[in-house]
Formats: sequence, C-alpha cells, structure tokens
Amino acid sequence: MEETIRTVSGQIIGYIKTLSNGDKEVRNFTGQILGYYRKSRDVTTNFTGQILFRGDMSAALLVVRF
Repeated sequence: MEETIRTVSGQIIGYIKTLSNGDKEVRNFTGQILGYYRKSRDVTTNFTGQILFRGDMSAALLVVRF
C-alpha cells in the first residue's frame, strides 16, 4: 500500500509505501529514497541505515532535513 503525502495546498511532497512485513519505505516527490521504518526493530532510519528515531516516524523524514 502506498500513501501520497501532500501539503495543505495539494502539492505532493512524498510517498510512504507499507510493505507486507510492516516495514515502510519513504520517498520524496521525485522518487528518491529518504529512509525506512523497520517494524521488527521499531526504528526509523535514513537511507544509509543510520537510526534517526525510535518508533514509526516515517512521515517526519519528509519534512525534517538531517
């Protein structure tokens, strides 16, 4: 399942795809991978695997720059 994330004005800022195992993949509006939520570890990581948050903060990757 893929969810489209938009601004209040309707502009697409990114996508969150939920995989069958519960993990999530976060992409910006151009399709570039920003990071992942790993359900088994309950962590949100950037695209290199560095842990940024504990828990599911996948949507935060679309608005927070590291």
